[in-house]
Amino acid sequence: MERLGQAVARGVGPFPQAALALEGAIESWLAEMPALAVEDRFRDQLAADRPRDAESGGAQCGTHRSDLDVTHLGRGLPAAQCSTGEQKALLISIVLAEARVQIESRGVAPVLLLDEVVAHLDAARRTALFEEILALDLQAWLTGTETGLFAELGGRAQFFGVRDAVITPVRH
Repeated sequence: MERLGQAVARGVGPFPQAALALEGAIESWLAEMPALAVEDRFRDQLAADRPRDAESGGAQCGTHRSDLDVTHLGRGLPAAQCSTGEQKALLISIVLAEARVQIESRGVAPVLLLDEVVAHLDAARRTALFEEILALDLQAWLTGTETGLFAELGGRAQFFGVRDAVITPVRH
């Protein structure tokens, strides 16, 4: 989380810089006590919650209950108070930062699956996204219903069409 926070705070091109924080019971305990004490408290909480968890079919306590708080650094606003377009740009910034972190820390590029990601991006952000994906030298699958939005990729990408559940290569 620390590496991702540092990477997204740097931002990429027109995608906003952001601050990230995890908010939840485990995180608040870590702020109050040593990690070993948190492990003990978590184990005790899981044991105490076991009957209720058995009824509900899931754990009531754990990091899966934590929330990711995102702040748009340029505007000084929580993501929840940003426009839909700003929220989308923040999310793309986080996805790109995570890809960079994976490449830097593991030496392996992730595969990005981005559904309708360019649908509401302006031309500058669309170009920046394409250039960053190409610069990261990773595999990315981008979907969209408007083929013209992908035209500037030209010969730098492979294109496929899907019709009646059949995938066919498209010359671009």
